[in-house]
Amino acid sequence: MTIQPANRNLLWTQIFVEELARSGLQAVCIAPGSRSTPLVMAFAEHPAIKVYSHIDERSAAFFALGLALAGDRPVALVCSSGTATANFYPAIIEAHYSRVPLLVLTADRPPELRETGANQTVDQVKLYGDHVRWAVDVTLPEAQPAAVTLRSIRTLAARAYAVANGTANGIAKGAVHLNFPFRKPLEPIPVPSDDTRVPAGRVDAKPFTRITRGELLSSADQLETLVNVIRQAKRGAFYVGSRAGDNVAAGLIPLAESVQFPIFADALSNVRFALETKDSAWVFGGHDTFLRADKTLPSPDVVIQIGGMPTSQALDDWLNTDTTEYRALISAHGMWTDPNHRIDDFIVTDPVELIGTLAQTLDDVEFERDTNWIERVRANEGAVWDAVDQEADGDYFDGMIVADVIDLLPRNAVVFVANSLPVRHLEQFARPNAKGITVYCNRGASGIDGTVSSALGVAAANRNRPLALITGDLAFYHDMNGLLAIKRCGVNFTSVVINNDGGGIFYRLPVNQFDPPFTELFVTPHGMTFEGAAMQYGLDYTRVSDRAAFRTAFAQALQAQISQDKSTILEVPTDFRADDARRRAVIARVVEQVAVNTNS
Repeated sequence: MTIQPANRNLLWTQIFVEELARSGLQAVCIAPGSRSTPLVMAFAEHPAIKVYSHIDERSAAFFALGLALAGDRPVALVCSSGTATANFYPAIIEAHYSRVPLLVLTADRPPELRETGANQTVDQVKLYGDHVRWAVDVTLPEAQPAAVTLRSIRTLAARAYAVANGTANGIAKGAVHLNFPFRKPLEPIPVPSDDTRVPAGRVDAKPFTRITRGELLSSADQLETLVNVIRQAKRGAFYVGSRAGDNVAAGLIPLAESVQFPIFADALSNVRFALETKDSAWVFGGHDTFLRADKTLPSPDVVIQIGGMPTSQALDDWLNTDTTEYRALISAHGMWTDPNHRIDDFIVTDPVELIGTLAQTLDDVEFERDTNWIERVRANEGAVWDAVDQEADGDYFDGMIVADVIDLLPRNAVVFVANSLPVRHLEQFARPNAKGITVYCNRGASGIDGTVSSALGVAAANRNRPLALITGDLAFYHDMNGLLAIKRCGVNFTSVVINNDGGGIFYRLPVNQFDPPFTELFVTPHGMTFEGAAMQYGLDYTRVSDRAAFRTAFAQALQAQISQDKSTILEVPTDFRADDARRRAVIARVVEQVAVNTNS
């Protein structure tokens, strides 16, 4: 940095921000406030860091979450003191459980004003508890700082970036919280008594401290265990869940074909829609339906899992029966993801490297598989998609809306899907394809908050790829103020809002038998449509209710997004009870076909 800081606060923040940039930081999301002025000024002046301005802290945090999720690199987040900091918390929780790297930078009052009744002052020290990977109450800026103090600001930046990025303090990514206390003046007003000389950093824009981590390679023991298990399996299977890794499909699909293990690919795994699925008969996505239809299908005797837990409860139950003899979880981050407590081997290693090594080791090996079981799984998969096609011409329903979105998206498109029903519909009705579609979802804590903002953050990281948001009405309503980022941050998307007038997912639970208070306190019908929101934020709006109209409107909205940088809210009113009846009709068709296949 060449600008001479005006006072001690700017000296602190300019050194800190410069070191963040040298460590690799490229973006920051800022919510306005007074106490954070020194941080804001430093970020605003740095040419290498993109600044995204937000009005609301919660939207800012979820936008940063989406940006970091899609970019898989730390994004900084800045706010003032007081309750502004608390509005970051939901996104920080999601970042923790989804292992998304965030640098949370909160401004604070100096120590003498804490617990005194001073305005806009709350206890911010370790505010986010164990939901952050590291928390530091940063040293107060000094008028005459020692050289070691200024060096500590540089190393703080390097360490914070590395911890968030999973390079230090463990291998899991997540949020880091740095709390910056500042005394006035907060603005760049010169203070003659402050020594603001900036000691030179490393030459050639190198970080003051470069923190690196070696590759996490599989051991001989890990490899030997898996090779022996795969050789001996009769009904082996891979399960690939959310956040499995962008490069897993390229190696796993050929390995599955070689060792004759079906891949049960969660819709969030990015294996189900990988380019490598082309002409592959080993990637399956119909399990949520056919496992509800074929109750006697034996579970695998060996399950090797990569990524998060299944979205499908039917698949989760099936993979956790007592007949499964061996389960391995391959994890690059080392965080426990086994709520069923069934794992035999928890293998912490790079999945891509391990898959490649397994492929080399098992090349040309002969296997004795239960081919009847494999063909039964394959027949069930075919029955699912035949049933979906047969039901496509009936009354339009929510699952078919999601299926149509995936069908109509071009190659290399991006999807952000909301929690609750939309992600379950994606899991059940999105058939495997080779379009290279990338799917994102806040599945760490599985909340519906921040859906719009997260999707727009993902869009900011994928500016050359069209993005479709699939959301329910409550998730959309919950974060409507996030729509302001379309204008303020220069991003766009096509939002499909499936409006069933409340929490339709609760109809799937036993509580639906207890009304009152079921309708008023669980379903919470609101009677709203979202044309007004589109008008308020200057977005295009279309409301459709049948399949032909939806497919036409979605294609047009997507083309407007691609060619004109326009965002559209495409609203589809539905009735959950009718929708669920249609879903059950699909399952019933599969039941019939399973019976035919079993008896033939």
